[in-house]
Order: sequence, then structure tokens, then C-alpha cells
Amino acid sequence: MTRTPLRVSLFGGGTDYPEYFHRRPGAVIGFAINQYIHISALRLNPFLSYNYRVAYSKLENCARIEEIQHPVVREVLRYLEVKDPLDISVMSDLPASGSGLGSSSAFTVGFLRLAYSILNRPVTKIDLARSAIHVERHLLKENVGVQDQLHTSFGGVNKFDFEGDRIRVTPLQLSSQTFSTLRQSMALVHTGIGRRATDAAAAQVEEIKRQTLDSDFEDLLQHVAECVSILESQRADFLNDIGRMLNESWRIKRRFSTSISNESIDRIFEAIIASGAYGAKLCGAGGGGFFIALISPERRKNLEAAVAPLSVIPIDIDVDGTSLIYPAQSLSY
Repeated sequence: MTRTPLRVSLFGGGTDYPEYFHRRPGAVIGFAINQYIHISALRLNPFLSYNYRVAYSKLENCARIEEIQHPVVREVLRYLEVKDPLDISVMSDLPASGSGLGSSSAFTVGFLRLAYSILNRPVTKIDLARSAIHVERHLLKENVGVQDQLHTSFGGVNKFDFEGDRIRVTPLQLSSQTFSTLRQSMALVHTGIGRRATDAAAAQVEEIKRQTLDSDFEDLLQHVAECVSILESQRADFLNDIGRMLNESWRIKRRFSTSISNESIDRIFEAIIASGAYGAKLCGAGGGGFFIALISPERRKNLEAAVAPLSVIPIDIDVDGTSLIYPAQSLSY
């Protein structure tokens, strides 16, 4: 069984698409959160009428890998040449798709981690992330960037730099006080709208190819550098500045495409800010899913009242990344 965290991207989203960073440097900053996808696999006995049982929102009983409808399960088993008959089950703390929290990539990373374990093959975190990127972008032809696979593989608060084929991983040097304050001051607000990330991102990818977003991306990259400086400064009032930057980032992001926001989403953002939040932005490619809000714990009741009946979920930072929780075995670095 594996446990793989979802993620929140703070700044730089969009510059993690190869269509951008193969032309000019990109960077993102964000963190894994304590909301997880659990995937388990049990080897099947050979006398059953099927070789693969896959339980998620559907239930599949298949004789051959090629018959499996779940695209990630099918392609990972083929990609790594897993031959064992398997009973595979999936559980998720939050909606399995359309959340804006990188759930699709978390599933891919978690299932790859599981498959490597079945094969008794050690894998580093960077190679695990690169394998997930290969599966999603090249085998499944999904419109995804590359930060989600990294956040969910590594865990913690990280800056990732992209240039050509190079990826540089930089864990942020946070003081205990800054880390504690950040952990206590975050909440997710569900918009009540689900969407498929690869569909929401398709228009953005086309704009990246046409280089029409380069100026906006430069502004987002400045936020990445500024965020690192603020979080590592040990200033007590850092939430004010990070909140302001979240608001600015959201306003920039809304310019990317008319599908990113709408009147309903705008009203939710305004309600979050009116409740006393330092700042907020919609997670992921836009169009629905969750807002990340920075708000002090004593104002959380205000937030819940302001956005009711929408769900407000306090979150924490996951520092482990994807983990093999049974059998107990650590991931190599």
C-alpha cells in the first residue's frame, strides 16, 4: 500500500510546462499537503476467472492488461512490465479528480511507487517523478505540467527550477516558527465545481506555444523569488505579504483564459477575502476545484460562515512525499 499526498502550488504555475521552459527558465514554489491518495495491491491466486481487479469509482475485472479501462493503471503496468495478477484498490481523502490539487499526478506517482515495490526495484524520488511525467505526458498525452509529480514525490515545501531537460530541487530553509505559522494558517475552500485538469489546461498550453503568456509568466516568476525570500526571512508578519502575492497571482492567472474563472468563482474569492483572509487563489489550472486561503486560525469561523454552504478544510504540510506504508520500506534518495 502506498500513501501519496496532494499538493498546493503557490506561485509559478504555468512555467512548469515544457512548452515554456524548453524556451526560457521556469520555476514554481509549493508544498505537499496532508490529504492523500491510498493505493493497495494484492497478488491474486491463479485459479480466479480474472487476472486484474481494479476498484476505484468503477470496478473492473479483466483477464489482460490491455482490457483495463483505467488509463494510468493500464499504462504503468505495461510501462514497467508488471506480470503479477493483481487486486488493486484506490481510496482518496478528497475528490479523485477536478480538485486542482494534483490528484491525477498523485495517483500516477503512488501507483508507480506501488509497481516498483511489486517488482522489488528501488527508485529515487527524482526518478519516480520523471517516470510519472513520462507516463502522463508521453504515454497518456495529457496536458499537464511537471510540478505536481515533483511535489507529491518529494513532500515538504520546495522550489523547483526548470530549464531545458534540467530540474533543480531546492527545499526551503524555513525556521520552526515560520513553518508552524504557515501550517496553522491554511484552509481549502471547495468551489462546488469539478473539472478535468487536462481539459482546463488545453487552452493555456496553446497560448504558451504562441508565446502570448510570456509577459505574465515573468510576473509569476518574480513572485516565486519573492516568496522564497519572504519565507526564509524569519519575519513574523510574512503572511501579509504572501497573502498579497496570492491575490496578485490570482488576478494575473485570470487573464490567461476566460475558462479559468466565472461569476460564481469570483464571488467565492471575494467572500474569502471579506472574511479576513490574508489572501487566496484558485488551485490548479482553474475552472473549479479548491481555493487555497491563508487565514489565521481565529478567523476560520468567519471564513466558514462567509462561504457557507461550501466546504472549508483546514490542511497541514506533508513532509514525507509518497510513501510505501505496507510493507514498511523507505524510498531511496
